Amino acid sequence: MRPTASGVRPATPGFRPLASSRPCTLVVCRGCCCGDPRKNPGSDHEGQLARLRAAADASGGALAVRTSDCLGPCAQANVIVVQPSSEARRRGAKAAWIGFALDDDVTDDVLAWAAAGGPGRAPVPPALELQMIEPPAPEPAPARETRGRRRRR
Repeated sequence: MRPTASGVRPATPGFRPLASSRPCTLVVCRGCCCGDPRKNPGSDHEGQLARLRAAADASGGALAVRTSDCLGPCAQANVIVVQPSSEARRRGAKAAWIGFALDDDVTDDVLAWAAAGGPGRAPVPPALELQMIEPPAPEPAPARETRGRRRRR
């Protein structure tokens, strides 16, 4: 859709402009292994998620929490990805992957770091540095099937 002469795009149903400033966001894996009491029976998975969400609610918009079906590194469950704010990302900050996030101490460290600004804005708590993991390698895109046309001679 073209902008009008005034340069303002008319409202389009379902159109939502990109947020200019997204807060530090915690993406909490709750897929096949993370959050599964059978895999890690000593952890309060529901309590952890409730604490993270309560902190986000109390942050006044400075912190967001999302859940994901499966982030990939199942052998290192529970996984939390700490995504930088939009501003920190513009300055080059990258998401931090935390593995084995199974107890209150890890949850405390994640919340303290996020409250201080997260990646690119605050130093990683030393104990949390020990739990940093590599993100899974992206899966290669499936090869496209090409159907060549025969040329007429």
